[in-house]
Amino acid sequence: MDAEPALRRGLPADAARTAPWILMYHSVTYEQHDPYLLTVSPERFAAQMAWLARSGRRGVGVRELLRARAAGRAARLVGLTFDDGYADFARHAVPVLRRYGFTASAYVVPDLLGGHNGWDPDGPRKPLLTADEVVELAAAGWEIGSHGLSHTALPGLSAAELAEQAQGSRRALEHLVGGPVTGFCYPYGAVDRAAAEAVREAGYQYACAIGHSELTGRFALPRCYVGDRDGGLRLLAKQGRHHWRDAVTGRRVLGPQAAEREAVR
Repeated sequence: MDAEPALRRGLPADAARTAPWILMYHSVTYEQHDPYLLTVSPERFAAQMAWLARSGRRGVGVRELLRARAAGRAARLVGLTFDDGYADFARHAVPVLRRYGFTASAYVVPDLLGGHNGWDPDGPRKPLLTADEVVELAAAGWEIGSHGLSHTALPGLSAAELAEQAQGSRRALEHLVGGPVTGFCYPYGAVDRAAAEAVREAGYQYACAIGHSELTGRFALPRCYVGDRDGGLRLLAKQGRHHWRDAVTGRRVLGPQAAEREAVR
């Protein structure tokens, strides 16, 4: 079977041109030192969610977004994603999301639950969700997805290593939450064809990347970076740029450093 149709299967025929609008968050907390620009203050996050609600949009997890899209009911829906599984998701993000009746997807690293973000050498040490907190979130209806077994960039790994990161993390999380884990998020947003195929073969229903690329589709969904400076006007501009990039083809597959640069533009 040709990998290209398999990686795109499940989205509408024009998916490469009309990828759903998905917002990418990491940490929601107070932070003085934020060299990677991955932290949004609780006040700014609340204002961003209020803007979505005022503008008639509703934030949802990616699993819910794709189901609504397949049913033709996604016109006013915006995907909300939280990478890395920071503990502040439960403390600062969840109460705001509940206030507006929003849902979201949290992508966690099963081998590092209860630990810290050691993969960010120049950033502050941030606590990650514990196993018990992940279980509680899943039981409350929040989508829990995989961010790889150990937050390792997938491009360049061997077939066995790819299987371990994709299949191993899914097994670990399904055992933990006692239910299916259907979403994957590439660490650093880094994806190539081998990584996307390994994620598909591991049984996931979709995967989130960062930038648009020739792989854009169900297993490389592009997302829009959201930072602490983003208000309603900036988010509208980013939505417009997102749709413009849908029309651009032939972009190279992003590696981890390039993907992070793309994310914060």
